[in-house]
Amino acid sequence: MPSFDTRVPAVLVRLDRNPFHHGTLGAARSLGRAGVPVHAVLESPTSPAARSRYVHTRPTPASPTALPAALTDLLLRLSGRHATPALLVPLDDLSALALAEHRAELTDRYLLPDQSAEQLARVADKAALAETCRALALPHPPTGLPESAEEAATMAWSLGLPVVAKWSRPWLLPPGSGLRSTSIVRSLADVRALYARTAEAGSRLLLQQLLPPGRELDWFVHGYADSAGRCAAGATGRKERSWPGGAGLTAVGRWAANPAIERAAGELLSALGYRGVFDLDFRLDRSTGAYHLLDFNPRPGAQFRLFADADGLDVVRAMHLDLTGRPVPAHSPSYGRRFVVENYAALSVLTSPRRRYAPEPADTPRGRTETAWFAADDLTPAFAMAGAWFLHSLRKAVVTLRRLLWPDHPRRVTTVSPPARTASDRMTRR
Repeated sequence: MPSFDTRVPAVLVRLDRNPFHHGTLGAARSLGRAGVPVHAVLESPTSPAARSRYVHTRPTPASPTALPAALTDLLLRLSGRHATPALLVPLDDLSALALAEHRAELTDRYLLPDQSAEQLARVADKAALAETCRALALPHPPTGLPESAEEAATMAWSLGLPVVAKWSRPWLLPPGSGLRSTSIVRSLADVRALYARTAEAGSRLLLQQLLPPGRELDWFVHGYADSAGRCAAGATGRKERSWPGGAGLTAVGRWAANPAIERAAGELLSALGYRGVFDLDFRLDRSTGAYHLLDFNPRPGAQFRLFADADGLDVVRAMHLDLTGRPVPAHSPSYGRRFVVENYAALSVLTSPRRRYAPEPADTPRGRTETAWFAADDLTPAFAMAGAWFLHSLRKAVVTLRRLLWPDHPRRVTTVSPPARTASDRMTRR
């Protein structure tokens, strides 16, 4: 294991109201097992990740809606507890952007990569990412930015149903709204209905051509661009199962080599001058053989622990080493290693039981699977997640039952004619 400066604590920051974010727990365990004191600013002190034995303090913002100023004030107050500047680790887009926006106020008391809010918004905002890909000639699915419900229907028809619908700034989605950051929309009526919720969503709606999903087509790249711009702890992985299928997070992933994606990621990071942890999602277009960039997350991906090598080096540890002035050792590939998110993998199996995992390579060592929640040295978070998951599932079952027993008045069904193709001038294609 590399030599860490254990005098420098880490503060994990996550404001997204998602108690099932396993990446937060992965960061706490990764740094905690290396001897780094771990503290957390989470959306709730009852979050399963907050139950980890490696999390020492669990303060929460007094007013999450007043961010990013409220978060900055909280962190400045907490900094007095640390004898040395602490490493800040944002684990969702909202936190990453808030910390970058107030980086100048925090740098005396915290360690952060050299990032600006403008740099992060250029890739975290889905609309800006489409423009970035266009400018860099990087393959990206054809994307439309409608300005009315009818234009949204026109674009959807032009792109071809079903289409992928994304909110450009998903971190602004109000909790409890039922809106997903990404969804697959199958009818023009649903496209219009989704566009009608733009004001509620807080950002623009994007419509994107759906690249056909399939086995071994979805890939991701995680890494850390250090202070000199070198990529440390970078690796590529394949998504074997996702939830929801075709447009969701990784439920089962495997470490696998993909030189084409490594080159594309390296060129993109170099062109952007990016520093810090990154998580990129790609999908292969079988018709052209090109890998299209789907998402760029400027923070650790939830499944980043897939890429922990034999010495335990991962992107979070690489960031701690780099920002404390320690050398970051070379990353040793561990192809075939798997990462399983128990709750989402179970849902994936239940909804698509016939899909099989890809066969293990003959030279893959046994016992190379890491689970997101269960760990023999840190059991409490898994039990806390199971309890929260049961209550979450029960609430959803009650809502479904109510809809079945007391259905709303049926919607009037109308015949929709194909709209005229007049929106191509607002579509970016790569």
